Amino acid sequence: MKFLISFFNILWRLWFVIIAFIYIIPIGIFIVLPLSFSNKTFPIAYKLIQFWGTYMFYGMGFSKQYEKKTQLDKNESYIFIANHTSIIDIILMLHVLKSHPIVFVGKAELLKIPIFGRIYKQICIPVDRTSLKSRAQVFPLAKERLNAGLNIFIFPEGGVSDDTSIILDKFKDGAFSIAIETKTPIAIFTIIGLKKMFPFDNFKGYPGKAKVVLNEIVKTEHLSIEDKNDLKDYCHKVILEELEKYPTKI
Repeated sequence: MKFLISFFNILWRLWFVIIAFIYIIPIGIFIVLPLSFSNKTFPIAYKLIQFWGTYMFYGMGFSKQYEKKTQLDKNESYIFIANHTSIIDIILMLHVLKSHPIVFVGKAELLKIPIFGRIYKQICIPVDRTSLKSRAQVFPLAKERLNAGLNIFIFPEGGVSDDTSIILDKFKDGAFSIAIETKTPIAIFTIIGLKKMFPFDNFKGYPGKAKVVLNEIVKTEHLSIEDKNDLKDYCHKVILEELEKYPTKI
């Protein structure tokens, strides 16, 4: 029985790759990539990127429950943060954030993926967390995108812990330093369920309904860099408390 489950999971993961590249090759290369070279045309490219997220999300057999405890302002730029448990987190948030073109801060390793890496470089801010120079480049690039009216999405855990017993790992400073320095509000999201439904273990997972909660928007105009740790701890507390409401799903 376990063998059959593992076998079907491998087929399911293969399907993920197939439907991703069905879109990436014709649409990503010839439309999204050219439109992503300028901040002015990025919102147009984002509509196609967002469509990719939606079709990938449903194409993998997922559905969502979206709970809003507050409302986003369509005319405001944000730094979005959320817990990170699965590659589907990115696809889910593309599906959710339809009115706010987002630029992800993500792993530089993804640049190595053929074809996709070229597109990824234009629509994301890649960062090699082992390189001080790479980390230092994130702030000016993020500031440039925010000044252009775009939004930044950062998973402040900096990756997914190998220890699956960790509910929410420690947060890195980046998102909070950028938010304070640019006076950009932070919108806090919690993602529930995908850690079990699409883990980084290729032999596990299943289609199902994920939940995403928009918990709170934290203003930063009144904060200084000395408040960074307090802001970071507060955001961590908000997400952790939300996750702990669903112990069987995380």
